[in-house]
Amino acid sequence: MERYVAIDNVCAWPNLTLLPNGDLVATIFNQPTHGGWEGDVDCWASADGGRLWTYRGTPAPHEPGTNRMNVAAGLARDGSLVVLASGWGNRPQPGTHRGHRIPEESDVLPIWVCRSSDQGRTWTRGNAPVPPPPNGPTRLIPFGDVVKLADGTLGVCIYSWSPGTKEHHTYFYTSADDGRTWAVRGAVRTGNINETTPVVLADGRVLVAGRTLDDQHLDLFASADHGATWACTGAVTLGMQHPADLLLLRDGKLLLTYGIRNAGLYGVGVRVSTDQGKTWSAPRVLVDFETATDGGYPASVEIDDGTLVTAYYCNRTPAHHRYHVGLLRWRLDA
Repeated sequence: MERYVAIDNVCAWPNLTLLPNGDLVATIFNQPTHGGWEGDVDCWASADGGRLWTYRGTPAPHEPGTNRMNVAAGLARDGSLVVLASGWGNRPQPGTHRGHRIPEESDVLPIWVCRSSDQGRTWTRGNAPVPPPPNGPTRLIPFGDVVKLADGTLGVCIYSWSPGTKEHHTYFYTSADDGRTWAVRGAVRTGNINETTPVVLADGRVLVAGRTLDDQHLDLFASADHGATWACTGAVTLGMQHPADLLLLRDGKLLLTYGIRNAGLYGVGVRVSTDQGKTWSAPRVLVDFETATDGGYPASVEIDDGTLVTAYYCNRTPAHHRYHVGLLRWRLDA
């Protein structure tokens, strides 16, 4: 296993995308705070399988008094990068707040749909292409991957924000115009769920893993109709183990990567399914942050030689005392 500090001095919540040319793109929040002040959604890129990273572009630059930090990202069918970005209002200038900035103090910003046809260097933005569900909540936050569905559309998970309650809902949105505009296709669950990410299986079924709001474990859901209806198939982690990343590997295995925030253990865990999510291997701790008090949110991709690349964020380790994107290059059989 190889371990790197990929991007320093950022809180990040990284989302990883593998481009057709083999480059990796990490879509991140670009400030060293857990949303506490103004900041942007940036893209960084690696051309060597995740060892070295350079800034590439800014999909969602913030407006004064706000930040852009909540994202979903992936590839359109024409190869363009698509980033859905929201964030929060009532944010102070950088460096003027420490720790978490309570979301209840602010408004959820409308989702921007950001699109790049040059591998993340330049971007176009639309600020009204994601409508709320009919008669549903209007404070909406994108999360996880943008995926290609078997019916030719794109799919993404978007959850609603209701501060101080368990009335968070997750909806599955689809796009029939290659990611430019979006519409609700179905509700994954109403109540007791937020950060949710999808994966498309070889037979066209869609799985999503979502963070619950009681003990904050991950539940798995399945859809056989491209996201219109969903059934919960059960829990896949213990409490305080969230959020998820789901990746279909080239050999047909399904990789679940997730954050661990249990007392005495902050880090990243993994499980593997060989039967498309019906059963899972025993949990494995991929990395222990040791001294961290904030971190996780892993994302994984598989590169050409079968190496797995997993990015996460962390506020400190014994060897590095700043917020950063950490990165692992590893293999399942190692």
